[in-house]
Amino acid sequence: MNEDVPQEITSLVGREVYSNNGVFVGQVEDLRLDLDTETVTGLALGSLNHDLFHGRAAGANGVIIPYRWVRSVGDVILVNDIIERMKNTDDDAQAVA
Repeated sequence: MNEDVPQEITSLVGREVYSNNGVFVGQVEDLRLDLDTETVTGLALGSLNHDLFHGRAAGANGVIIPYRWVRSVGDVILVNDIIERMKNTDDDAQAVA
């Protein structure tokens, strides 16, 4: 398994996610896994900061952000440049119904 991923991946569920600028993004509700490579590929977030997503998640239960955006995992999860990425129309975040 990827060394950056905690041994107990289920421990990620329930953690709050913040941008590296200290802006609340959401809370981890589930994980997207690649079973072939045994890696976490995405975080499914709920309890979203809807201001951050500028209506992109309107009507959705949450979003999935790529795990490669994760900067660090501790008591909270920090992600890189989430605000700037949400402004791009071709970003990788996906609304989840």
